[in-house]
Amino acid sequence: MKILVTGSAGHLGEALMRKLRDGENTPYGIDLLKSVYTTHVGTICDREFVKRCVAGMDAIIHTATLHKPHLETHSRQEFLDTNVAGTLNLLEEAVVAKLEKFIFTSTTSVFGDALIPAEGAPAGWITEDMLPVPKNIYGVTKTAAEDLCRLFHRNHNLSCLILRTSRFFPEEDDNAATRETYAHQNAQANEYLCRRVDLEDAAAAHLCAVERASDIGFARYIVSATTPFEKVDLTSLRSDAPSAVRCRVPDFGPVYGRLGWRMFPVIDRVYINAKARRELGWQPRYDFTRVLDQISQGQPIGSDLARDVGRKGYHGNPLLTGRF
Repeated sequence: MKILVTGSAGHLGEALMRKLRDGENTPYGIDLLKSVYTTHVGTICDREFVKRCVAGMDAIIHTATLHKPHLETHSRQEFLDTNVAGTLNLLEEAVVAKLEKFIFTSTTSVFGDALIPAEGAPAGWITEDMLPVPKNIYGVTKTAAEDLCRLFHRNHNLSCLILRTSRFFPEEDDNAATRETYAHQNAQANEYLCRRVDLEDAAAAHLCAVERASDIGFARYIVSATTPFEKVDLTSLRSDAPSAVRCRVPDFGPVYGRLGWRMFPVIDRVYINAKARRELGWQPRYDFTRVLDQISQGQPIGSDLARDVGRKGYHGNPLLTGRF
């Protein structure tokens, strides 16, 4: 199968290109930046460029996007042009070229303000059933692009699966208070409980989606590490998260204690990946228990793939902070 990967110089795009090259499929990469994983250099905003790239493909994995950090460096119009119009170009040319499958990388950021529980309420149990309430132009454009995918499935019978990925970036947190309070790996280890996915697992979910798309047709999935929590834990997570963690993962206390690490005092949301595991046959390898085992053995957390890809940083840019 010939698969077009957009955003091939980005973290997820590169991870997908690496894994696809190791398999039986033939990947082709699109990106604005030249890289060893980019076959075609150009923008998805250019319809003629997209047309040339899509011709002869069997499937598209669309990871190219303006991300949350770009809120400080790009205009709202640029978000619309790339995330909405660019996605529309790809969908329209996919129909013209009679492609079989379209996999769209979305984000849990689409949920926006819906993720914030009311004062005194339990932590949120976040599934695909939650209605998005975007809080910035990034979330708005990703939600709009999701709706375009649904429209093209409805009107053109194009198999479209949407993967709402949680955090997989290697950089330090964009929240200054988090950076000041927690060591880098401490904060990211904590997030595997509720809102982080390893890059290798995120890429694997996309490959599972390619395999299952024709049978499923259209669906949205949360792609995040498997949480150890159950719904009965939601109240305690909002008031005393360390106690809730100790109940589910008793070994965490001694390991964290040896390193001088701290658990978040409060966890306000938990992303649930059960639908993706059930319907896509996805089997994520990295969860909090796996990460805790790596920590206890003095190893860096996460996959080799995530570290290899993450070394390049975010397109060479320093950490951006601000109105996220």
